[in-house]
Formats: sequence, structure tokens, C-alpha cells
Amino acid sequence: MKLEEITLRHLKMPMKAPFTTSFGTVAEKELLLIEAKDASGVTGWGETVAFVAPWYTEETLQTTWHMLKDFLIPILLHTEIRHPDEVSALFASIRRNCMAKASIEGAVWDIYAQQTKQSLAQALGGQKQRIEVGISVGIQSSTAKLIELIKEHMNSGYKRVKIKIKPGYDIEVVRAIRAELPDLPLMIDANSAYTLNDINLLQQLDDYRLLMIEQPLATDDIVDHAILQRSLQTPVCLDESITSVEDARKAIELGSCGVINIKIGRVGGLTEAKRIHDLCQKNNIPVWCGGMLEAGIGRAHNIALTSLSNFVLPGDTAGSSHYWYEDIITPEVKVIDGYIHVPQSVGIGYTPNQAIINKLTMSTEVYR
Repeated sequence: MKLEEITLRHLKMPMKAPFTTSFGTVAEKELLLIEAKDASGVTGWGETVAFVAPWYTEETLQTTWHMLKDFLIPILLHTEIRHPDEVSALFASIRRNCMAKASIEGAVWDIYAQQTKQSLAQALGGQKQRIEVGISVGIQSSTAKLIELIKEHMNSGYKRVKIKIKPGYDIEVVRAIRAELPDLPLMIDANSAYTLNDINLLQQLDDYRLLMIEQPLATDDIVDHAILQRSLQTPVCLDESITSVEDARKAIELGSCGVINIKIGRVGGLTEAKRIHDLCQKNNIPVWCGGMLEAGIGRAHNIALTSLSNFVLPGDTAGSSHYWYEDIITPEVKVIDGYIHVPQSVGIGYTPNQAIINKLTMSTEVYR
């Protein structure tokens, strides 16, 4: 394929409810949509997951636009590409900026799947016809409100619940949930809010039969996590610390974790995500697909990735209606009894809803 036109759209999507973690609150999601057309007229779609501020990683919506416009799009435009795996090699001279890279690489994968008459899941080597889905619940104003929300989600069929914790909002919250819901499949996400000085506190979590504790220590750390994991019975799950297959290899060799969360944007695209999946499978490390409050395009890519065989834990790919008044795809992503059916039609399996996209678009630029 050879890309002849790339359109960037800046969208702002109001959320049904604010989502709060240890690093901030999101009440509306701004994102970039990437629409790429190849010389034969086939169109592929990608989505950025960077926030407007550098809470999660150093990337922001504005930096991803800059990287796409001034570096990544010029590299890809009019370049012959035989397979999407080549994109990461083409971007090798550009350091980090994983979310920017992933967004446009996703559009290339979409085009490739259409050209080869496969679903995106099939193009990636996925085998599952449906995927298990969990739900992530942000920090609430009260523990009673949190438990009420958890019960609603479990009644809707979600297979596990993840809650956010931070210093001062941790042990007592988990204890209250376990007292009310002793058999709930429960994991917690600290978003790097703790240090090794908190080992004694974190060890108390072993009493509550958690599936895992996600990213308790620094975002760029794998050494201290290895020390922590040796001190805990609960599996440590690494998120922000894993930005490449090399990070995953080192973490596994050090014993820094028992689980890895794979996010397409965080690791630089579907090709690198698949490499991490394959490495973890070889080393008996289970993986799951985390969420970044994606709209429909990003959600479709997550579903395709999760169809790979070593995604054995429920991911954060909740249905569209959980977050959005209206999503940007047709049909919207639906969760039925805790599962999402993996689309079998060519490409991402969902059609971008141009009317809604136009309504939510704040600005557009076209590159040829």
C-alpha cells in the first residue's frame, strides 16, 4: 500500500460521568482521529489516546498532533508499505512518542486488513470469537457509592472490577468491598501512587484475595517492582513501566511482575503489542488489554488485539454506552453477559459514524 492522503480531526466528546484516578479527573475526552487513504482508495482509521495533560505519560494531545504533522505523516506519505509491521521500523529514528506512532500505525493495520479481506483480529492472528470484559471504576465520593456502582456493573455481567486507589484511599476501601462482596473478582490500580516505603501497607492487601495490583510504584520502574513483588503474594501487574517488548523482557527476567497490561497506545502500536503478547505467552505471563477511555475506533482496535490467545484476563474494553452519550462508530460496542463478540467482517468491523464525527470535530487538517 501507499498512503496518499491523511486527515487529522480533533474531537471533544462529553462523558456520561467524570472518571477520577490518582492523577486527575476527566469529564470530557479530547482525541485525534486519523483517517488514512491509500492509492487504491481504501480508508483506514486510527485514534490517539493521549490526554490533554501529561498525566499518564509525557505525551499530550497537542504533542501527538505535532509528531504526526511534522514527523510521522511525512515519513509514511507516498511510502510503499507491504505489511504494517514495517511501520515501526520506519519510525525507529523517532524516540518514544508511542501514542502518536500507534494512532497512525492503527490506520495502516485497518487498510491492510481490508486489502487482504480479513478482519483486523484475523490479520493480527486472533483466534477468539468473543472476549471477556471487565470494568474500571474511578475514585468515588464515598465507599458506599463505589460499592453501589460495583454492584450495578456486576449485575450487568462484567467479569471483573478494577478500582482506583491512592494513599488514604486504599486499605479501608478494599476491606469494605470485600466485606460486602467476598467473591467479587477484584483488582486495584494505583497509577504509580506508592513507593517502597509503603511495602508494609501494600502487604496488607494480600489478605483480600485480589487478582492483581496494577502499577503501584513509579511509572518508569522495574527494579523496585521486583523487590515489591518478592514481598507480596498478590501478583503485581505492570502498566506504565512497559513501553516496548524490551521493557517486558527485562521485567520478566527481573521478576518484576506476574501480569502485564498491554495498551496499544502506550507501547507504540499493534505490532509491538503483539510482540509483547508473544513474549509473555512464551514465559507464561498472562496479559490483558487496558483502557484509555477510548472512543469507538480505539475500542475496536482493543477488541481485535484481545482476540489473541494469551489475553486470558478480562480487559477494560467496556461497551460504548458506559462512557458516551453517543459513540463515533456504527454499531456501537455492546457488552452481552460480560462478553463482546469479535467482529468477523473485514477491517475493524465497525463503521465510523461521519455525522457524529462531524458534530464533535473541533478542527481538521488534511495532508497529501
